[in-house]
Parts: sequence; structure tokens; C-alpha cells
Amino acid sequence: QVQLVESGGGLVQAGGSLRLSCAASGRTVRNYAMGWFRQAPGKEREFVAGISWSVGSTYYADSVKGRFTISRDNAKNTVYLQMNSLKPEDTAVYYCARSPTLEAMGVRQLYDSRGQGTQVTVSS
Repeated sequence: QVQLVESGGGLVQAGGSLRLSCAASGRTVRNYAMGWFRQAPGKEREFVAGISWSVGSTYYADSVKGRFTISRDNAKNTVYLQMNSLKPEDTAVYYCARSPTLEAMGVRQLYDSRGQGTQVTVSS
């Protein structure tokens, strides 16, 4: 089983930036897709961004395109989410997740492992 540990959340003003990190340990993530989901209070879980670990292909939710960038560091087994131009509606708990494929993650919003989450709060 893979362990996923997120970090980097916090409080930021609208228009600001944050970078989330997700360190993976245990089972390999090399043949999987890695990415981020988020969930705000009273709302359903929402896919944010994903990356194919082996190829590096990326996929984003329309709501974050042009503002968020996902990347990975193979040597560190870590995936990042750079979030710029943050809006109050980006406020949520952000979860790192692993999925068999990028399509499963981004289109069908499926994952087989998930971290504990990190809170992101954007004030207006």
C-alpha cells in the first residue's frame, strides 16, 4: 500500500499563491497517475489536477486551468500543485491521490489511495 502525505496548505489572501506537496512512500507510483482532489464544506469532492507519472501528461479541471500547475519529482517520489491567482472559491481540503490511470482520475474521478488532506483557505 502506498502512503501519501500532503503539506503546504495554509491561509492566503485572494490573488496569492501556495504550493502543495505530496510525498509518496511504500508502493511505487511509477505506473500510476497522481493528482489532487478537493472538498469544501457542504460540497462534493472535486477533481483538481492529475499527472501521469511515467509520461508526465497532465489534466486539469476547467475551474483551475491557467492558474494551477501540477508537476512531479521522480527522484523524490513527490507531486506538487502550484496554485496561483487563488480565489475564495478555492477554499477546501486538498487531498493527494493515486489512480490507475489519468483518465480514471480526471474523467471518472476514481482513486485507490488518498492522503489525509491539507487545508487551503483563501480570504477575500
